Amino acid sequence: MRQIPVDTSGAVVMVAKSPQVKVRDRRTGEIATDADSGAKLMTVDVMFAANEEVEILSITVPEPGITGELAMGTPVALTGLIARPWENDFNGQKRHGIAFRAVAVTSLADAAAGPKAA
Repeated sequence: MRQIPVDTSGAVVMVAKSPQVKVRDRRTGEIATDADSGAKLMTVDVMFAANEEVEILSITVPEPGITGELAMGTPVALTGLIARPWENDFNGQKRHGIAFRAVAVTSLADAAAGPKAA
């Protein structure tokens, strides 16, 4: 399947919804895990602003890749962000979209605040 790297260097990215556990099967409650590492997968919704447009993207990231406090409005860096087109049939109807995945989502709030006084 094709994976398209996403350049985030000219974008402003902020948390729109705090990380949530990604559920693989809603009927059974099975939690999604990374095929390579076995780590639990999380979903972080972010506001992605670039080229005078803003979108809310749901990013899948392994739990160890989430660093810092990721509350709503927190500026973040997305490491290794890729877009993957998908398509499937559901109840006889074709559905399609783009799934986003990152290696890490890192809070930039601590870096912006600067060093703390002792």
